[in-house]
Amino acid sequence: MGSEGGAEIEGCSRKLRLLCLHGFRTSGEIIKKQVTGKWPESVLEKLDLVFVDAPFPCQGKSDVEGIFDPPYYEWFQFNKDFTDYENFDECLAYIEDFMIKHGPFDGLLGFSQGAILSAGLAGMQANGVALTRVPKIKLVVIIGGAKFRNPSVVKKAYASPIPCSSVHFLGDQDFLKEHGTELLDSFVDPLVIRHPKGHTIPRFDVKGLESMLGFLERMQRDVEDEKQEIQISLENDVIQL
Repeated sequence: MGSEGGAEIEGCSRKLRLLCLHGFRTSGEIIKKQVTGKWPESVLEKLDLVFVDAPFPCQGKSDVEGIFDPPYYEWFQFNKDFTDYENFDECLAYIEDFMIKHGPFDGLLGFSQGAILSAGLAGMQANGVALTRVPKIKLVVIIGGAKFRNPSVVKKAYASPIPCSSVHFLGDQDFLKEHGTELLDSFVDPLVIRHPKGHTIPRFDVKGLESMLGFLERMQRDVEDEKQEIQISLENDVIQL
């Protein structure tokens, strides 16, 4: 599933195309309702959001039962300490295949398990061990995120500061707040937007909205500048030929 956007609006910067990764045992449709239902048009109009279901059907009870309708999905399975993963490589391959078929994408947006994946994938791609067949991720939007804890994945994802631009939503009442704060150290110059809620996709207050709009506008300019640089380079190559 995905949005139907992506076209440039005359007189406006191109929308940023983001692949959205939902939380554990939810779905692409659920995160679509959460984001589009809470975020204002001033933010949404700058984004082309593509929503995808995780590869594995829910293998247990979902925390959103009775709130959102099934079906529910999970990206991979893990033990209680979040140190041992099952189907992790299959998950990464699934995401990359989707990005190849439906891309290109400027970046990733993730919530909860999807946020952990989004941040980790940016690091693994920068280190050349994941998403090697798709363009470089330019930005990640991390909502209720944390670091991976599996030692092998930690080494692959956070061996060096992650260079892509990032915005991190940290909730005062989020049970992952401490872990989300720890994740900040793995990024170069992360932008933090704080909110008073728990583990949820939050609405914006005035300050948070201003920060988010500024971030997205900077990213739009960067994407446009990169596009122009590529065009100039191609034109110079043609002239030389």
